[in-house]
Amino acid sequence: MFTGEIPIYQQLADRVAEDILAGTYPEESSVPSTNEYAVFYQISPITAAKGVNLLVEQGVLYKKRGVGMFVAAGAREKLRVKRRAAFSERHIAPLVHEARLLRIYREELDDLINQEDSK
Repeated sequence: MFTGEIPIYQQLADRVAEDILAGTYPEESSVPSTNEYAVFYQISPITAAKGVNLLVEQGVLYKKRGVGMFVAAGAREKLRVKRRAAFSERHIAPLVHEARLLRIYREELDDLINQEDSK
């Protein structure tokens, strides 16, 4: 379920963030409790709480005392902006760097991307 490369709490936070981005949890809707995540993923409640709290710190989730955790207004856009920046840093920058080294220019790079996209 979870891999050993990234801490489990981070992987949980990433999964919840993906669910928010995908619309599984719309803004202002509730998300499962840390205990529900712990049972479902068979992880420690402390680990689950750490993952959820990471999203609280980022302003993606908020707690309604005695009710549960909810998706914050604007959370989807906040996550989208963050993920786009990470995507650019992890994938686009190295792609452009390698293309320059190989003297693959924009038009050819566009063609390569289009070919890959049509598969």
